Amino acid sequence: MSIPEPKLTAAEKTKVAYYIARMAKRGLADDRQYGGRVHQGDLERKLDRVLDGARRRAERDNRK
Repeated sequence: MSIPEPKLTAAEKTKVAYYIARMAKRGLADDRQYGGRVHQGDLERKLDRVLDGARRRAERDNRK
């Protein structure tokens, strides 16, 4: 059973959109002609951190 995604606050939605936009920008800037791959692990970790924080907040709110 998959874990449902929590409802995001306005600030979390903004951060998620920002990180996804930066990932897209890096992907477009990648010069694949010479085999270069852009590392996006840092942005993926930041995105995961935002989603994990939202999950923790949702769990904390459900317990109240």
